[in-house]
Amino acid sequence: MTSAIIVKYVLLYKLIFMSKLLWAKVYYQDKFAGYLQQEPGQRYVFTYDQSYLTSSSPAIAYTLPLQKTPHISEQALHPFFDNLVAEGWLETAQRRLLGKRTASRFELLLAFGNDCAGAVSIIDPEPAQLHTDKIEKSDQANLAIMQNRASLSGIQPKLLLIKEKQKFRLAQLGEISTHIAKLPSLNISDIVYNEWLTLHACQALLPNDDFVVADLTELPGICEQALIIKRFDRAEDSQKIHFEEFNQLLNLDTIEKYDGAYKDMADFIYQNKLCLRSDVYRLFKRILAGLLTGNTDMHFKNFAMFNNEQGLRLTPNYDQVSAAIYKPYQYVALRIDNVADRIIKQLKAKNIIALGQEFGLNDEVIMMAISEIQNRLGAAKQAVVDANQHHTLMRDNIINFMEKRWQETFSSIGQLLSKKR
Repeated sequence: MTSAIIVKYVLLYKLIFMSKLLWAKVYYQDKFAGYLQQEPGQRYVFTYDQSYLTSSSPAIAYTLPLQKTPHISEQALHPFFDNLVAEGWLETAQRRLLGKRTASRFELLLAFGNDCAGAVSIIDPEPAQLHTDKIEKSDQANLAIMQNRASLSGIQPKLLLIKEKQKFRLAQLGEISTHIAKLPSLNISDIVYNEWLTLHACQALLPNDDFVVADLTELPGICEQALIIKRFDRAEDSQKIHFEEFNQLLNLDTIEKYDGAYKDMADFIYQNKLCLRSDVYRLFKRILAGLLTGNTDMHFKNFAMFNNEQGLRLTPNYDQVSAAIYKPYQYVALRIDNVADRIIKQLKAKNIIALGQEFGLNDEVIMMAISEIQNRLGAAKQAVVDANQHHTLMRDNIINFMEKRWQETFSSIGQLLSKKR
């Protein structure tokens, strides 16, 4: 036997017997749905279990339809699963608990996929041991990460809670959380107040739309003020409700959440028979409200749809933050009028009209949306005042931003459309 052949067989032996390829059980609500496994070369395979295929249960994801043959993704996790992995502060804390600086996305999902957004959970048959010596035992936030093994996207610090007798407590391993606590960011300490005020402004601008239920309150032992969000993907009986972010629906990895245009979501709705065309108009008005209030971080993961027997329907409005009042966040998240990285203060009336046209809306419908926003502008400013009497600087910054954006971007839309006609 030649030396080259010997080397080949040694490498093959190491690949098969010495490397530990990861795998997990995937559950939809409380039903075992199938297996997700890693193969050599960073190839990932999801296979529905035969019993799930014959149970009349739905597909676990829009991009993973029911089928006997495996769903294969080369060199990376399937985008649906990748978007379940934590980001930012939580991801860093999870890597520290695993004792690894370079833990893969799949390793993080295996270790912390017990409670994810939506109805799907990822269960490791041999859960990794967490390095509890890597965290400060007095730090309730870090302890919570270890206890519930949850995975939440977004860079802002978050914790999972359960509401019992009008009080909140940290969710434990195996429990189904009912609320999410958003904590102050290390970089933006007042972000919870910002979101609280911006949420009230958007609710006033869009009184007929659905929004998350939120409260600003103290979390003893963790922080003085946290924004507590009632999970819209959990029913009153703790049943998990299936939904998918547009990043998942569009089959994009987490890092691609800024790579695209707002029209991509409208196109998806128009082209999908499971959707209602009226949701295009609702989505358009949400984006208008976000631009008016300075929400430059409206990326694909901040819009989502329920996926149920009725079809695909927009979830409640969430993650409303006036990011543009902070100097580093002046660029609009997604393309408008086929241009990326637009500075929000440079948006003109013609760009908003172009956005409406990209959504397939005619001039009359675009004007109707603008008129609805205009009629609610005063109520939105008053809602910001009423929401919090203490953070006057934040309140004034958001109100001033709305007033300036209306004058410089929105106020001349009607006149421009009239000239066009």
